[in-house]
Amino acid sequence: MIDDLDMDLTPVIAEQPDPLLFATVSGAHLYGFPSQDSDLDLRGVHLLPAADLVGLREPAETRSRTWVRDGVELDLVTHDLRKFVRLMLRRNGYVLEQLLSPLVVHTGDAHRELAALVPGVLTSHHAHHYRGFAVTQWRLFEKSGELKPLLYTFRVLLTGIHLMRTGEVQAHLPTLADQLDAPGYLSELMTAKAEREHGPAEIDHARVEADVERLHTALDEAQAGSALPDAPTAQDALHDLVVRLRLKG
Repeated sequence: MIDDLDMDLTPVIAEQPDPLLFATVSGAHLYGFPSQDSDLDLRGVHLLPAADLVGLREPAETRSRTWVRDGVELDLVTHDLRKFVRLMLRRNGYVLEQLLSPLVVHTGDAHRELAALVPGVLTSHHAHHYRGFAVTQWRLFEKSGELKPLLYTFRVLLTGIHLMRTGEVQAHLPTLADQLDAPGYLSELMTAKAEREHGPAEIDHARVEADVERLHTALDEAQAGSALPDAPTAQDALHDLVVRLRLKG
């Protein structure tokens, strides 16, 4: 999908004020339902110099920028390594999806080391993250009637169910729909969204609501029966990695 954009994203990496340990594509492109007018969500980790963290001034641990390049709107958000790792340890599914995204713009040894530690941060409590996001997106759908929040509702519920059952972080909705008991109309909704980012969801509301409730129940059951631990086990390994990479610079 990166190749389909016909863009050279190398200059974006070179323009950053501090080195990036990795950068990937997230958002609708990762989830499998980008629109013709979707922006490109880039997410990653930057590495602040050690001097920025030991003085009196508070460093910018999160950087965000939105701009247009070659006719495409780019949205770049990066966290300093320490903040990103702390988010990894707080049952935050977003950062794990970004870290494991197969749509890689920039990578290296640090990226691979972080990804290798993901199994040690997964817990059964990650279900709360996906459940909460599904509730938020469903409310947006009820207010706007748009396809985007409806697809996000299904995506996060299916991601949460799959994670609880398998221990795998999978954010790609078409893949999830094939592997799980997902509504058959999802493919039609994804096709419709490809044509228009903010198009309406032309589907029976009662039917959709029943399917969303069914998936909420499935997520609850998957969490209750999950083999994932109650707490992360990779804190020490992540601490050592942050220290080593920071001192290395």
